[in-house]
Amino acid sequence: MNRQELMALFNKYPRIGTLSTANKMGEVNVAVFGSPRMIDENTIVMGIGNNRSFRNLERNPKAVFIVMEPGQTVLDWKGARVYLEAVDMETEGEFYDRIRHDIAKAAGQQAPDMIHAAIRFRIIEVRPIVDMG
Repeated sequence: MNRQELMALFNKYPRIGTLSTANKMGEVNVAVFGSPRMIDENTIVMGIGNNRSFRNLERNPKAVFIVMEPGQTVLDWKGARVYLEAVDMETEGEFYDRIRHDIAKAAGQQAPDMIHAAIRFRIIEVRPIVDMG
């Protein structure tokens, strides 16, 4: 899947995906998220609460976001495993306000109240959802 195809799938709504993180000791967490958006071929942004995923990213900026779209069989599913590195986490300012505004438009006026930080990720690698190799 090229980055343009990934962006089209990634930004399709409604959709959810999972964000996997780990702390410095390697303890893993996975959480469901609907807010991430791919804003260009190398960047993903999202809002996040003050939760385990956020705390893990503060200590270890590496993460994986899985986005998928079901098909008739597992081999027909579309999706990707998107390997990420957090490069910017803000709890105030213009980027934070923009993310909260976008989440309010997509999910309603109460949704931004759950947002503690806005995160910008750099895409490190993209792998297929099902890797037969």
